Amino acid sequence: MSTEVKVPTLGESVAEATIGEWLKKPGEAVALDEPIASLETDKVAVEVPSPVAGVMGNYLAQVGDNVAVGAVIATIEAGSGAPAAPAPALAPAAAPAPAPAPAATIAADAAVLSPAVRRAVLEHGVDPTAIKGTGKDGRLTKEDVLAAAAAKSAAPAAAAPAAAAAPAPTGDRGEERVKMTRLRQTVARRLKDAQNTAALLTTFNDCDMSAVIAARNTYKDAFEKKHGVRLGFMGFFAKAACLALKDIPAVNARIEGDEIVYHPYVDMSVAVSAPNGLVVPVVRDVQDMSFAQIEKAIADYGKKAKDGTLTMADMTGGTFTISNGGVFGSLMSTPIINPPQSAVLGLHRIEDRPVVRDGQIVIRPMMYLALSYDHRLIDGREAVTALKIIKEAIEDPTRLLIDL
Repeated sequence: MSTEVKVPTLGESVAEATIGEWLKKPGEAVALDEPIASLETDKVAVEVPSPVAGVMGNYLAQVGDNVAVGAVIATIEAGSGAPAAPAPALAPAAAPAPAPAPAATIAADAAVLSPAVRRAVLEHGVDPTAIKGTGKDGRLTKEDVLAAAAAKSAAPAAAAPAAAAAPAPTGDRGEERVKMTRLRQTVARRLKDAQNTAALLTTFNDCDMSAVIAARNTYKDAFEKKHGVRLGFMGFFAKAACLALKDIPAVNARIEGDEIVYHPYVDMSVAVSAPNGLVVPVVRDVQDMSFAQIEKAIADYGKKAKDGTLTMADMTGGTFTISNGGVFGSLMSTPIINPPQSAVLGLHRIEDRPVVRDGQIVIRPMMYLALSYDHRLIDGREAVTALKIIKEAIEDPTRLLIDL
């Protein structure tokens, strides 16, 4: 007897999704509620659980197909089936040799790599067979590939004799076409819409991180022991942003038709990295939260993003965004707002730079801050003032305690 597997309800106003990956092969044993497929919506990846225990039957949709809510995408047959095949053991590392063409490597492993992982392998030129997967059944995740790429770039390059210029490539150069995921299509559309609709402008400032670093070094161990979460920099910036948004309400507002909607609360969107790309879950009522509550909320979202368990509710809303490109090494950027929000704060890497203090050149850990905003709603004076409030609160964290 066959049982149909249908696309589950995906959230408010979400009518369809894309088959991102099949997690079970036909003939494999399936337990009740075990994930058998991953769907990509406009915002998050959603796993489809098996409605019964049995054997994976036929696929009625293929990877990349768009499927509507309620559509039948597979069947589960009665029986015990075969256990899932274990991930293949990795071969021992061989002596250093020229890296194979990324396309050739992917072609050999295409059956087990998701589209997001294939793209990451192509972009970073790593060998997927030499990476230990941390995903389900030993599958590679995008984060596995990024970690391998980082380790590869950190290794010292071996000295090599100068070689003659390589001849121009001819014939097939190994290009591969991969369909954009639904999430990437949505990100592309929304960012372009933001550019087309909003009057985008970015103001910059630099920030001396000495005081925050000193406070963090002094209290981080006691903070983690008491609250069970690490004391990071995001808590300081979230608190500082709340001060700025309270004093400059337009930065926390949105345009709706011919009206401006002001928010008496701060629902802060925090950009975090996920295997399928950048996602922006929302930490709600940040203005009422403690440092520990903010850090715990962000840490929980980071884990859910890595595990692929973010929900539509996690991603909905938001009045202001903080994006930390510094964790990837960015020195400076002009972030794009997340509509219908009107502003986004961009954080960047901390590096020692010479600055003048009391007439003396000294070395300080400095960070560039960027505030991109919709000039239709926010004037330059308001944007500059908001960013200055954030800068001053970070350089003198006592302001965060006395609401100054």
